[in-house]
Amino acid sequence: MAPTGSRRRARVGPLRVAVAPVLALLLGPLGPATPVRNDQVAVGRKGAVVAADPVASRVGLAVLERGGNAVDAAVATFLTLAVVHPQAGNLGGGGFLVARMADGRTMALDFRETAPGKAHKDMFLGEDGEVAEGKSLDTALAAGVPGSPYGIWLAWKRLGKVEEFERLVRPAIELARRGFVVDRFLAEAFAEDRERLERWDGTKAAWWRDGRPPSIGDRFVQADLADTLERLAEKGPEGFYTGPTADKVVAEMRRTGGWITAADLAAYRPVEREVLRGKYRGHEVLTMPPPSSGGVALLQMLRLLELRPMGELGCSSVRGAHWLIEAMKRAYADRARWLGDPAFFEVPVAGLVSEGYAKKLAEGMRDDRATAVEGPGDPTGFREESRETTHFSVVDAEGNAVSCTTTLNSGFGNGQVVTGAGFVLNNEMDDFSAKPGVPNQFGLVGAEANAVAAGKRPLSSMTPTIVVGPDGALRLVLGSPGGGRIITTVLQVLSNVVDHGLPVEVAVRAPRLHQQWRPAETSWELLALSKDTRARLEEMGHRFRAEPSVMGRCQAIERLPDGRYVAAADPRSGGAAVAY
Repeated sequence: MAPTGSRRRARVGPLRVAVAPVLALLLGPLGPATPVRNDQVAVGRKGAVVAADPVASRVGLAVLERGGNAVDAAVATFLTLAVVHPQAGNLGGGGFLVARMADGRTMALDFRETAPGKAHKDMFLGEDGEVAEGKSLDTALAAGVPGSPYGIWLAWKRLGKVEEFERLVRPAIELARRGFVVDRFLAEAFAEDRERLERWDGTKAAWWRDGRPPSIGDRFVQADLADTLERLAEKGPEGFYTGPTADKVVAEMRRTGGWITAADLAAYRPVEREVLRGKYRGHEVLTMPPPSSGGVALLQMLRLLELRPMGELGCSSVRGAHWLIEAMKRAYADRARWLGDPAFFEVPVAGLVSEGYAKKLAEGMRDDRATAVEGPGDPTGFREESRETTHFSVVDAEGNAVSCTTTLNSGFGNGQVVTGAGFVLNNEMDDFSAKPGVPNQFGLVGAEANAVAAGKRPLSSMTPTIVVGPDGALRLVLGSPGGGRIITTVLQVLSNVVDHGLPVEVAVRAPRLHQQWRPAETSWELLALSKDTRARLEEMGHRFRAEPSVMGRCQAIERLPDGRYVAAADPRSGGAAVAY
């Protein structure tokens, strides 16, 4: 296990001094208080944070104001989300982080969960050889080895500016210890998942009061979680993956039939990967490589969109929507066949995102009608020529930027709070292909590339992304939750800004489409297409879901030509944008 280590660098004063007034404002007196405002748009010149919860956004901004950089603010935001946004923010899950520093350094940090050492490809099949319903979602077997604590510590260690990790954890500790006011969004999440959560004794013991989950206006105190965060603050990863916290996880597994062992926890390591880079209309797109499918699919779809003048077509026009849907179908067909953990399967990334392969795929696309995609293409001969998740974006005064997406998979993961540790476990094992060709909870299908194996990381749709303008300056930082709809959400917000020139707050708010190859119907948000446009697309052979739905909750920051930052929180969420 790596040491915790304080290290010598440009010193930043104690964050307690700066954060204490912020926490006093957020926490209020020791009783019910008014929930924090969640402004959807904020503008500033020195820095900005946009996250799924206003408390987390403001804690991140306090770190920037005190002199921390974007990575420091991301760490504090991440850990605060683990307290105030437990349906997706987490210690018991994992995620991806993409960073671009002002001095040119970049990082693609993979802290995705891993399958326990006992895991095997048939673990979720019944005696009849079919997938056992709910086994990969609502049981202790659904949990992979958590990656979040180690990942967020490593991000700070590599690129942070604040000298002591403990100072970045302290706001989360205080919020867990003293409690915070439950807002409408968290109360609704508890109510929606109450039945799943009540299956677990540890969950009820940690979160329920007087036989019920927290509701609007309650003060939500999490003493066990505060203790777990204290151990993480004091010892870094050792304080989570060994010692009392690890013991509590192992004991929980033994009581409930899970497979995570002390050896699995002690062996966990994040992976620093090369940032996946692509081009789009003169912009450089920095995103996440496998085991994220998001970065590859995003760049593949951008390649296809670049073959048409999307800005001239209009984002809600018949031809614009048609080409968008056709690009999505092909990228998701390839996702099902070619994407998986690169440590276990040779993913043909260069071919999938190459210009030549995009042109080959485009040969089967027509402007006048929908075309069937029977299966994935074959990118192996090509090479480059020269549902609950949460996302947050951060930029600072120097131009450092962080795009981070983290998840438990379902809302509240598998619903199981580790007894005595206070954090909920993930159900990321459902992101593997329980059986090739059988859809997961998001309707996504996979092949042998994403089959379960010990130590393997499941395929993910998370797509943290940073866009650099033609002038070499930061242009856009964005990402989204939403299961399989993450990738298409990021695609459309990026295209709205680059192709259609929409301000970021309008680009984020604009209604969206989603097509993932299987099922064949395209999902749509209300007002995404007019009735006449949808009818014309149906005449061309496109099929649409009967009812509109909600897609993604993008949190984005745009840098304007005059150097100002505009942060935009998606109105589909309870998130907040802050800037100074």
